[in-house]
Amino acid sequence: MTISGELLVKPGWRFLLSHPAHLLSFGFGSGLARKAPGTFGTLVAFPLYWALSLRLTDLGVLLVLVLAFALGILICDKTGKVLGVADYSGIVWDEIVAFLLVLFFTPPGLDWALLAFTLFRFFDIVKPQPIRYFDTNWHGGLGVMFDDLLAAGYTLLCLAVIKSALP
Repeated sequence: MTISGELLVKPGWRFLLSHPAHLLSFGFGSGLARKAPGTFGTLVAFPLYWALSLRLTDLGVLLVLVLAFALGILICDKTGKVLGVADYSGIVWDEIVAFLLVLFFTPPGLDWALLAFTLFRFFDIVKPQPIRYFDTNWHGGLGVMFDDLLAAGYTLLCLAVIKSALP
């Protein structure tokens, strides 16, 4: 990895298809979006969640999320090292997994899902403390994954407060 954080490899489809870790960490290509790759990556969580929730029990979905988080530590670390930038913006597996968790706990309905999406993107972009601390100080795959987990927690807290305030 370079000290300056300069890209060692220009990511594109050839790069993504060169190793399964790159394809997954780039959210099946959604991380290649020129603008707002994190937002495009987060959108990938919607069809993934709906597919998982139709086929698995709640416990099964939670087990998949735990495995996806653990896998994310490995694949995001590998891809970041190859790129030379640990938390390159095109690495969106962290957004996908964290938002899958948010969707699991989000009340049913399109309005709730859209609110959850908006809140999650807000917290992931703005990075209020302690998200910013971990984003800055934790490196490698765990650092990439963990700050989005905190953004998911903030999102879920807000959703719970909003839901409790409704009649």
